[in-house]
Amino acid sequence: MVEEGQNVNLEAAIDQLLNVEKQMRLAGDVAATRKAVTEILQLCFEAKDWKSLNEQIVNLSKKRGQLKQAVTAMVQQAMQYIDQTPDIETRVELIKTLNSVSAGKIFVEIERARLIRRLAKIKEEQGLIAEAADLMQEVAVETFGAMAKTEKIAFILEQVRLCLDRQDYVRAQILSRKISPRVFDVDTSKEKKKPKEGDNVVEEPPADIPSLLELKRIYYELMIRYYFHNNDYLEICRCYKAIYEIPSIREDPSQWISVLRKICWYLILAPHDPMQSSLLNSTLEDKHLSEIPKFKFLLKQLVTMEVIQWTSLWNLYKDEFESEKNMLGGSLGDKAAEDLRMRIIEHNILVVSKYYSRITLKRLAELLCLTVQEAEKHLSEMVVSKALVAKIDRPMGIVCFQVAKDSNEILNSWAVNLEKLLDLVEKSCHQIHKETMVHKAALKV
Repeated sequence: MVEEGQNVNLEAAIDQLLNVEKQMRLAGDVAATRKAVTEILQLCFEAKDWKSLNEQIVNLSKKRGQLKQAVTAMVQQAMQYIDQTPDIETRVELIKTLNSVSAGKIFVEIERARLIRRLAKIKEEQGLIAEAADLMQEVAVETFGAMAKTEKIAFILEQVRLCLDRQDYVRAQILSRKISPRVFDVDTSKEKKKPKEGDNVVEEPPADIPSLLELKRIYYELMIRYYFHNNDYLEICRCYKAIYEIPSIREDPSQWISVLRKICWYLILAPHDPMQSSLLNSTLEDKHLSEIPKFKFLLKQLVTMEVIQWTSLWNLYKDEFESEKNMLGGSLGDKAAEDLRMRIIEHNILVVSKYYSRITLKRLAELLCLTVQEAEKHLSEMVVSKALVAKIDRPMGIVCFQVAKDSNEILNSWAVNLEKLLDLVEKSCHQIHKETMVHKAALKV
C-alpha cells in the first residue's frame, strides 16, 4: 500500500512538472525547461524507479520542439546515475536508453562516446570482446571538435586494443593510423591559447584519462603487439626506442634497463638494411648501454666486420635470450632463436663478401659453420633480397662477389672503355701512317 501511494505521488509530481516543462518549452525559456527536465529525472532517481526514469528520458527527448540545451542537461544528469544503479542489467538498460536518445545528435556526441565506452567495458568484463569491439567502432571520435585531444587518443587506443584482443589485425592497423606519432611530441608545458570568439570550446577530459606521455607509452605498447604478429622486428625496435625516450622511463633505471635490452635484441633480430644500421650505431653511442656490458659487446660484434662463431655466441647469450619472458606480444621463442641464427649467418656472409672477391663454396661453408647446401641456400636468399651481389659457378664450386653498381656507374664505365678504345685506334692509325711514310722515303732513295 505504501509503495502504491509512493507511485501515485511520483506520477502526480511528474505530471505537474511535465505541464511546467511544456509551458516553458513552448515559451522558449531555456533555463526553466532545463530545470524542469532535470527535476523530473531527479524525482525518478530518488524514488529508485529505474523503469520510469528510462521512460521519462525517452519521452522528454521526443517532445515536439524540444530544446537542445534541455536534452544535453538531461543526458548529463542521467549519466551521473549510472554508477548508482542496483545491478548490471539496470545499468546496461540505462546506458542503452541514453545511447538511443543521443544517437545522431551532434550536441551530445561526446556524452554518447563516453556512454559507448562504458557499455563496451561492461561487455568486455562479461567476456564479449567481439561485441565490445563492434560497439567501440561505431564512434568516430576524430571528427569531434569539442572533445579534448587526450580523450580522443585514449578512445582510439581503446578501439585498437579491443581489435588486437579479438585478433582483428587489419582493422587494428587502420584504426592506429588515425593517431600520428607526432602528436605525442607536442610541448605540453606551453600555455594554452585562449579560444577566440566563434571557436569550438574544447571540454576538459575526465579525470580517468591518462596524460599525453602515458598515452604515448600505451600507443607504442599496442603497436608492439601488432608488429609482433607480423614478426616485424625493426618496427618493434623503433617502438621500444620511442618508449625509451619517454622522460619518466629514462629517469628510472628499473624501467630503462629492460627497455634497452629489448631494443638490443630486436636490433639484432632485424634484417640488415640502412635503417637497422643507423639505429644500431645510434644505440651504440647511448651512454646507458655501458650499464649492460654484455649487450654492448654483442652490438659491437655486429658492427665489427669479423666472422662471428654462432655456437660460442649462442652458448654465451642463451640464458639472457631465454630470460626475456616479459616481452610485449610474447616472449622470444623458437622462431626468434632461428631468426637470430639467420642474422648471424647473414652478417658472416657480408663480412666474407667484403674480404673476398672469389671463394670456393666449400671454404665459405667452413667459415659459416654450415654444410655446402645450406651455405648456397643462404647466399642465394641474400642475392635475391639484393643484400649483396654474387654469382655462383656451381660446376667449379666458386662464388664471385661483386660490388653492386648503379646505372650511372655502368654507363660511365662504358664511356671510359669506349674512350680508351678510340685512343688505341687513333694511336694505331698514327703508327701505321708513320711506318708508311718511312718506307716511302726509303724507296725514293
